Amino acid sequence: MADHLLLLIALAGIFLLLFLVMRTKLHAFVALLLVSLIVGILAGMPLDEVIKSMERGMGGTLGFVAVVVGLGAMFGQMLEVSGGADRLAKTMINRFGEDKAQWSLGFTGFLVAIPVFFDVGFIILVPIVYGLAKKTGKSLLYYGIPLLAGLAVTHSFIPPTPGPIAVADLVGAELGWVILFGVLAGIPSMIIAGPLFARYISKRLHVVVPEYMNIEEVEDNRDLPSFKLITAIILTPLVLILLNTVSGVLLEEGNMARQIFTFLGHPFVALTFATILTFVFLGTKRGLSRQEVQDIANKGLEPAGIIILVTGAGGVFKQILIDSGVGDVIGNMMAGSALPPILLAFLIAAAVRVAQGSATVSMVTAAGLISPLIQIMGLEGPVLGLIVIAIASGATVLSHVNDSGFWLVGRYFGLDVKDTLKSWTVMETIIGLVGLSVALILSVFIS
Repeated sequence: MADHLLLLIALAGIFLLLFLVMRTKLHAFVALLLVSLIVGILAGMPLDEVIKSMERGMGGTLGFVAVVVGLGAMFGQMLEVSGGADRLAKTMINRFGEDKAQWSLGFTGFLVAIPVFFDVGFIILVPIVYGLAKKTGKSLLYYGIPLLAGLAVTHSFIPPTPGPIAVADLVGAELGWVILFGVLAGIPSMIIAGPLFARYISKRLHVVVPEYMNIEEVEDNRDLPSFKLITAIILTPLVLILLNTVSGVLLEEGNMARQIFTFLGHPFVALTFATILTFVFLGTKRGLSRQEVQDIANKGLEPAGIIILVTGAGGVFKQILIDSGVGDVIGNMMAGSALPPILLAFLIAAAVRVAQGSATVSMVTAAGLISPLIQIMGLEGPVLGLIVIAIASGATVLSHVNDSGFWLVGRYFGLDVKDTLKSWTVMETIIGLVGLSVALILSVFIS
């Protein structure tokens, strides 16, 4: 089939996906599978090969993503139920002091969102923001934006949160590089979009705690786990995964230490170990029965299931593009572009994000489209980690009325659409642009 026809089929598939998700409100999982079927058939693939490609795409993706996201969800649920997020916030505010509460909330959000889903972390910690705003008389945005920035940055940039996990698997990036670059891009993003932007916007929008929000701040005498314990548990899998990556660079193949670090630092092993630590030190050691720990873990898997399936469907879409030959046409077209792959990845993710709102769908769609370019250009190693950050950045910018996060923040802060655009949307866009800028700068040094 002629290249221009394959390209038209790919474009039609993307537009159909956006139409199904946006207009018909078809679930992204079903929409991705349906579009994959249609693209495969129109591209001239034998019908049995379409099914086999779908099986390979789903199986190849879920073999990694399902394990990591599932473990991460249980890990996060234990942290939430135990009060670990509250402990982090209270300790950080006490150590920074109320005059620097912005910074403590930003870094608290940064840590909490590593194991805890964005919306859950926000709902848990927003009472602390309410309390500070009431006590000081400052705008709710003065404290709320830094918390949101910290949560949003980690949610987008740093595994084991589902977005970067999914993209890393689809483009073949090593998680150690994604974590390292996620931190390097995430911290300046959080600082600029959080405390610095909050000082600006809070002077222009004085927001008070909405009357309809009756959430009470957590009592100070609540039995919470220790700050050191929570920090150690959160950092354990990240450190192990980073040691795996570093040992692969510094130590020769066959070295015993490298083999040990490779094993311990594999995401399966690192997250299994960390999750067991939460079961023991945040569960049974704190008086919970084994059945209660199991129930908490099961509850954590409920929201993870949707993310896992959507990511798997993204893997199907990617595999159909590759096996049908559509991917080669897209890849060659991108390779002929004057734009660097990192910028292309950002622009694709941003376009899908603006069109349909879901960051997860934006990430898996962009990863599927950029994968053929990666194969054609022979990209490997650290640069793939930067492409993950670029896709995550693109999927963060310009959150507006088609994004559930937009309405969540608007409700909890009592903002109308206009003021949510001025605060939340601008904050998200700053995060994405700073993340992209850092990725482009780092690419100069590793190319």
